[in-house]
Amino acid sequence: MKEKNAEFLRIVGYILGVSYPLLALSTGARSVFQLFLRDDLVSLLPPLLSAFAAVCYMLAAIGFFLKRRWAWRLSVTMLCLETVMVVVIGTLSFAMPHVIGHTVWRHFGVDYGFFPLLQPILGLIYLFWPETKRAYQAGPGRPIRTPDQTRQMTGPKQPVGG
Repeated sequence: MKEKNAEFLRIVGYILGVSYPLLALSTGARSVFQLFLRDDLVSLLPPLLSAFAAVCYMLAAIGFFLKRRWAWRLSVTMLCLETVMVVVIGTLSFAMPHVIGHTVWRHFGVDYGFFPLLQPILGLIYLFWPETKRAYQAGPGRPIRTPDQTRQMTGPKQPVGG
């Protein structure tokens, strides 16, 4: 059973690791198109929000490839920020559609099949899964070090006062 869970988690991590850069590429391309090729652009806010989303997606993707504690923290931070932004911008896009315009987060990511709403939630579930946290050596699931291992990392104890 544990082997099946590990395989499933590996596949989920791979899917997230592939889908996030793809979403970043499509969102970034949309932003560049809106900023530089559209003559009828009324406001810079929508393409700038899309560009910001693309940067968030790329930074979040780092943690799906690098199994390091700092990469885990970066991904968790980006996914939390992305979740908040998609909810805030998605809500504002109904209340003030003329201000928000067409961004990746408009109507909770409707133009992207709601991936911008679902993906960060799936990513956070994946990153907080105990096996995943152990792989990143993040949080309370970190491997326990023996006193000898700790001493090797910090060096021998020095006598106090001498």
